[in-house]
Amino acid sequence: MENKNIHAQHRKRMKEKYKLHGIDIFQNHEILEFALFYAVPRKNTNEIAHKLLDKFGSLAGVLESPVLALQEVDGIGQEAALFIKLLLDIARVYLEEKRSSKNICNSKDELISRLCAKFVGRENEVSAMILVDAKNKILYNGIVSKGCHNSVDVYLRRIVELIVLYNAAGVVFAHNHPSGIALPSKNDIVTAKKLKNTFNTMNVEFIDNLIVVENDFVSFADCHMPGIFD
Repeated sequence: MENKNIHAQHRKRMKEKYKLHGIDIFQNHEILEFALFYAVPRKNTNEIAHKLLDKFGSLAGVLESPVLALQEVDGIGQEAALFIKLLLDIARVYLEEKRSSKNICNSKDELISRLCAKFVGRENEVSAMILVDAKNKILYNGIVSKGCHNSVDVYLRRIVELIVLYNAAGVVFAHNHPSGIALPSKNDIVTAKKLKNTFNTMNVEFIDNLIVVENDFVSFADCHMPGIFD
């Protein structure tokens, strides 16, 4: 009973601290400890937070870790692991909505930034696409296919349908490499060439093709990829 009261008082103090000062005054282990109050009601989440950070190296590392890996940490069950993943998914949706509040992009870099937000926290390979009109107004920004960890099926018919539906003038296409290796594979190059040929027949500009890795990306256009952006 005494330990239960100590934990309850500690949680109360943490909540008061947050109400008074916000998150900026918290250290990373305290942020994680505080968040876990809402998923682990009857355990010392300070200890669990430290174990998570020790295992995954950082708060970002914890949030980006797979559910099964999180459950390997003592004190983290399935519900707590799903809660941790939910935090990152909410953050990604928030970033997407904030960035999409302004639909006109003044540069390719801004388009790329909007598209790269789609890949935050993704564990498996997916492909995404931004469609714009002739004035660089974003018409569509979304996931067009999902694949396994090391391959992605590009649904060309789906892409063509979206271009026609939105009467798009330009396309930025991207997919991620969860392996962390940004070098384009032979399949990546073949896919990009197929897209280029398709867009040419539709009189649609292929603005760029990206490979996204964690917080970085490789641009086929900037690399002047032969046969695609040469």
